Amino acid sequence: MAEKQFKVTAESGIHARPATLLVQTASRFDAEILLVYNEKKVNLKSIMGVMSVGVGKDADITIIAEGNDADEALRSLEETMMKEGLIS
Repeated sequence: MAEKQFKVTAESGIHARPATLLVQTASRFDAEILLVYNEKKVNLKSIMGVMSVGVGKDADITIIAEGNDADEALRSLEETMMKEGLIS
C-alpha cells in the first residue's frame, strides 16, 4: 500500500477538468486508488466520486493506492497534480 498527503494550492481547487485528468490517470492502473478528504473516502477512478467531495483551495487530501502498481500510480498522480498546478 502506498499513501501520500497533499495540500491543494490551486485557486479553484479540484474542479471538473483537473478531476477528469486525475480520474483518467488513476484508471490506467490496476491498483485500487482512494482520495480521502474530510474523512470521506472516494474511488479516484470515479469522476462522480471525486466531484462529490468538493475539494477546494488549501484542502489537505490523502491519496491511498493498494495493489501491484500502487507506487507507480501514486507517482503518476503526483506528477499530474503538479503539471496541472493543483499542488506545489
